[in-house]
Amino acid sequence: MPTVLRIQGGRPLKGTIEISGAKNSALPLMVASLLTDKPLTLTNVPDLADIRTITQLLEMLGVTAQVEGNIRTLNAAHITSTTAPYDLVKTMRASVLVLGPLVARYGLAKVSLPGGCALGARAVDVHLEGLQAMGATCELEEGYIIARAPKGLHGAHFTMRVVSVGATENLMMAASIAKGQTVLRNVAREPEIIDLANCLNAMGANVQGAGTDTITIEGVPLLNGATHKVIPDRLETGSYAIAALITEGDLTLTNTSLEYLPMVRETLEKAGAIFEDHKDGFRIYRNGPIHGVDVMTEPYPGFATDLQAPFMALMGICEGASMITETIFENRFMHVPELSRMGANIQVHGASAMIRGVKHLSGAPVMATDIRASIGLVLAGLAAHGDTSISRLYHLDRGYENLEAKLQACGAVVERCKIDG
Repeated sequence: MPTVLRIQGGRPLKGTIEISGAKNSALPLMVASLLTDKPLTLTNVPDLADIRTITQLLEMLGVTAQVEGNIRTLNAAHITSTTAPYDLVKTMRASVLVLGPLVARYGLAKVSLPGGCALGARAVDVHLEGLQAMGATCELEEGYIIARAPKGLHGAHFTMRVVSVGATENLMMAASIAKGQTVLRNVAREPEIIDLANCLNAMGANVQGAGTDTITIEGVPLLNGATHKVIPDRLETGSYAIAALITEGDLTLTNTSLEYLPMVRETLEKAGAIFEDHKDGFRIYRNGPIHGVDVMTEPYPGFATDLQAPFMALMGICEGASMITETIFENRFMHVPELSRMGANIQVHGASAMIRGVKHLSGAPVMATDIRASIGLVLAGLAAHGDTSISRLYHLDRGYENLEAKLQACGAVVERCKIDG
């Protein structure tokens, strides 16, 4: 029987929520274990479906994984395969990150073309172009990328034609054990990139410039083991910050930092948010109505595309109107029909959506289309009058750890239910 998330809306969220480790940081960090024959221990790792999937993939390659709470210890001393099969890779786009480390260390990688959220053509071309610049040959055969570098990779100067977080991570890991110097230009600058660079350096790599648009890597023969703490999840942080505003609540978010959300803080303050910085996080609430604010998604440090759906839910109840323009993914307005079912007034024109605020949203059955759309629907349900039921929860489980427990502790009425049909 299918499972839905049922929410009784209209209750302000009040209390404290501890933010989990960043999924988008933990995934490449776990893959970095392939670059060493020594144990890599990661702490603050969230327990999510994507984390379990990447663990399963690494184990299929021969990595041993020990799990104790939010600690993962990975050991790639005895790799038995360099093939990442379709059955695993199809469920999560981040699986393609094993490509660079495998071809760099073993000279061969066979990785299925990736899957994940249906957000449009997020091609792997930039990954392959970078590896080819470093001496690999890359071919596509029957749905698989086959990369070969029997003599190892060498350093190269490579400029990405489009900014790609995944390609930045893949090439940075590959270059860390390539021969010579690699300079990557027009790279992603997200905090997760800095976190990966810090972990690689703790393992003995020489990575400089992470957080800027140019990263320089001096290759070393092999990395060592290390212990590294995953940074807080800025997307979970932003989602719960919006939850406080949309429910007229008052939340304190801990184990996080606003330094990861510069544009989000600025935008939410324009909308009416009040922030109080704390040592281990911050408090967020509002004393009046939510105002309409125009937003354009951009690569970091701009407004994150992953917070576009939650922000759109918030703008659904604003005073006035808001224009949201999506510049990252072409299919990222699939949540609009679902929010409209809840009474939101949204018109889409190409890459932009015009939202005219309504007095309140109304509960309705809705369906999640991707990870961030799913949390947008949860936030809308928390604010709505009446009951909301959200289906296709596997998206939610990929990105938000202990969602129901965190919300229930702050006064939300939310539960999973099995339904007929």
